[in-house]
Amino acid sequence: MSKLKKTFTTQAKFMLHGGDYNPDQWLDRPDILMDDIELMQLSKTNTFSLGIFAWSTLEPEEGVYHFEWLDEAIDNIYRIGGRVILATPSGARPAWMSQKYPEVLRVNASRVKQLPGGRHNHCFTSEIYREKTQKMNRLLAERYGDHPALLMWHISNEYGGGCHCENCQGAFRNWLKEKYHHDIKLLNDAWWSPFWSHIFNDWSQIESPSPIGENAVHGLNLDWRRFVTDQTISFFENEIVPLKELTPDIPITTNFMADTHDLIPFQGLDYSKFAKHLDVISWDAYPAWHNDWESTADLAVKVGFINDLYRSLKQQPFLLMESTPSAVNWHRVNKAKRPGMHLLSSMQMIAHGSDSILYFQWRKSRGSSEKFHGAVVDHDNSADNRVFQEVTKVGETLQQLSHVVGTNRSADVAILYDWDNHWALEDAQGFGLETKRYPQTLHQHYRPFWEQDIPVDVITKEQDFSPYKLLIVPMLYLVSEQTISRLKTFVAGGGTLVMTYISGIVNEYDLTYMGGWPQDLQGIFGMKPVETDTLYPADRNYVNYQNKLYGLQDYATVIENQSAQTEGLYQEDFYAHTPAVTSHRYKQGKTYYIGARLHDNFHKDFYQTLISELSLAPVFAVQHEEGVSVQVRQSEEKDFIFIMNFTEVEQQITLETTVKDTATEKELAGEITLAKYEVKIVEKEKAH
Repeated sequence: MSKLKKTFTTQAKFMLHGGDYNPDQWLDRPDILMDDIELMQLSKTNTFSLGIFAWSTLEPEEGVYHFEWLDEAIDNIYRIGGRVILATPSGARPAWMSQKYPEVLRVNASRVKQLPGGRHNHCFTSEIYREKTQKMNRLLAERYGDHPALLMWHISNEYGGGCHCENCQGAFRNWLKEKYHHDIKLLNDAWWSPFWSHIFNDWSQIESPSPIGENAVHGLNLDWRRFVTDQTISFFENEIVPLKELTPDIPITTNFMADTHDLIPFQGLDYSKFAKHLDVISWDAYPAWHNDWESTADLAVKVGFINDLYRSLKQQPFLLMESTPSAVNWHRVNKAKRPGMHLLSSMQMIAHGSDSILYFQWRKSRGSSEKFHGAVVDHDNSADNRVFQEVTKVGETLQQLSHVVGTNRSADVAILYDWDNHWALEDAQGFGLETKRYPQTLHQHYRPFWEQDIPVDVITKEQDFSPYKLLIVPMLYLVSEQTISRLKTFVAGGGTLVMTYISGIVNEYDLTYMGGWPQDLQGIFGMKPVETDTLYPADRNYVNYQNKLYGLQDYATVIENQSAQTEGLYQEDFYAHTPAVTSHRYKQGKTYYIGARLHDNFHKDFYQTLISELSLAPVFAVQHEEGVSVQVRQSEEKDFIFIMNFTEVEQQITLETTVKDTATEKELAGEITLAKYEVKIVEKEKAH
């Protein structure tokens, strides 16, 4: 199917705007609930997630149910033309359940049973909890499955974490038996168990990783992480049984996450596996705009990268399920978005593939831990404050973008991110313990394309490589023979492959390849890495690439050249005047190997060469300076172009062809001035 054919992720043909709504916190304030309905209309919001943490209100005592308040909330939203994303409430249990059924509580890695309270504190293996969640979900589906307001199911909330109870130990051992075909020798071989005398002769001897037990067997650690992903998916699949049975046409999602400081993918679960079980990808984005460690444009690059990863997981539009219109309450410094930033950051989400701008939360709580977390409605209950007005502006803008809903974007460039690789590399007791920075390295390789407005898909190892002209696989430390074979096929068929230092070191069991670099990699790259030099921050070295010197840091690979073309040479140390960057033609394609962690100016120049060689180009050409990003969503008939100023100063841009402004419907061409944080959205008909 063409990526330009519209894919509607819900029945809505409009941009979703709204967020998490918690009327259960305000049942003794009917005046507040009525104000909510009025404010929803004033703020140009249309979609609300309900019931996420409402279990104790829905079922205050075992078997005693109160749905009337939820009936009223859904009816009131529908009455004003709104839609509902209805959550299953498994993210937080009622106190009576923990008291009566303590097995639902998690046991941590130190084997301490957790107390009731908090959230996400439940065992995914617990048969009682699975039974209770499925019963509640069936009641919700029976009651609301045919309600015209129901748009989507929101399953639980931000799945994450693992449990180490005896039930989970048993499930882990059964998982291992299946993986290793009930042959414990295969497990011992895969985990290199003779090391430190860790040979197992019975499955019952195996325990999950623990700070008071074993945590240095890398195969065990990696398999535990894989098990946690599979067990979480198993719990999710149990949750959705009644929903699929009773409401087969209502799409299902759960909200993914990202690390906030560096905007790297959440490490608790392998989302590439989880994505296969969802109808729609959604995620919660909380970038720390206006922070003191990077520029606005630096952060925008990271936001773009993770958006492109989550969009690429299903190669369709995604949903922004949570964000904040102002500040959060859990950053190191909870700084408010500056005027204009909320619209700009929201439109960046849309530009990279979101069909929604949804918030946590609709209304600020009056008490407890999130009472100061940003919301559409503040404690003043007013529509007149700045934040509410900025939300309204986003709503007005989204109303003009209904024709963008369902559109995607094509890309000739892909960067590969892999959860298994990330886990294994972080666990590796070698290299620089604080300088591995795998996802941050991917950001470095992504940035030159972002700066030149060239679309990028961020894909995983299971996805098809063949649609791309250029595939970039930095720091692919863990790579199976199967993936190596697929990379070889990609290059043989005419693709261009870029690989870097610390790649091709271990297989899928986290066991090193014997005999040096894998032969298939040597064949397609025409060289082999023979040593990795790990550098101190004060160490200095340079690479001469195309008669220009580029600084490097952290890592330098000593390369034995076989048949490759030397593109860059080291300048210092015992490997001075040896290859640092190589290229090699293999059948119809070409490979490049970058042996050192070079500075950003190298990536800019290096990828500019590839951009020219491969005739890569932006979908729509705009002349601009650094800090301006142009992203395009495409249908078969039109291009929708988002021109965004991620700087604190005015920017002059030049449109090379005439376009139509979506806000004014006027034609634009030539030079245009973008104010600080301004975004301009234009469209252009495709020539047929």
